[in-house]
Amino acid sequence: MTTPLVLSDDTITLLGQLADKFSSYRPDDPMREATRLAQALVFAEKLHGPTAAAYEAEQALLAAAPLVRDGQTRGEYAALLRLTAQGVTAG
Repeated sequence: MTTPLVLSDDTITLLGQLADKFSSYRPDDPMREATRLAQALVFAEKLHGPTAAAYEAEQALLAAAPLVRDGQTRGEYAALLRLTAQGVTAG
């Protein structure tokens, strides 16, 4: 049995912001893992500035955000981020 991931308010906020970006900007384009990693940093630093808090927020966001699957679009990935923010998990 796995313990459910408890998301902080920052993580929920950042998941929503990423989902909004991916669903509103080129949602039919392929989602890339490199994009997930880069945007996590960008959004964490927008929230906290270039600080230790931003690093912690980025790491928490990356832990919560699912890995990108082959063939997944940005829009599909955005939907997964929204589900994750709501506490819905597979498994």
